[in-house]
Amino acid sequence: MPFTRIILRQGYSDAQIKLISDILQQSLEDEFAVPHGDRFQAFEELPSRLRVFDSHYKTGGRTHNFMQFLIIAGKPRSQQQKQSLCRSLCGRLSQCLDIHPDDVMVIIQFNTAGEWSFSQGRMLSEEVL
Repeated sequence: MPFTRIILRQGYSDAQIKLISDILQQSLEDEFAVPHGDRFQAFEELPSRLRVFDSHYKTGGRTHNFMQFLIIAGKPRSQQQKQSLCRSLCGRLSQCLDIHPDDVMVIIQFNTAGEWSFSQGRMLSEEVL
């Protein structure tokens, strides 16, 4: 049940946005055991003046293609799963869209089923899991 906010530069085509979405979803399914169809993502295309980042902090160098993925997930994952997700996502973005891994930042946060309501005001913790 992850929710991901993807922040990127303006100018990507609809087909490229769909491909980024598909790459993220496939990485989540493969590395985080997310069920097929459990896709909740929000894309934010921001002009360069609203994207402030250091081009060299903990990287070989970021470009205007820098994108951020803020993933909020409802159950904890192991350190290995988190590493595999980040590497899978970076590898696929590089292979399919020529996005350099230095241009990909991933932030992962975890919470509990009691902090999710998918519909009708019912908390996920109220449902039989």
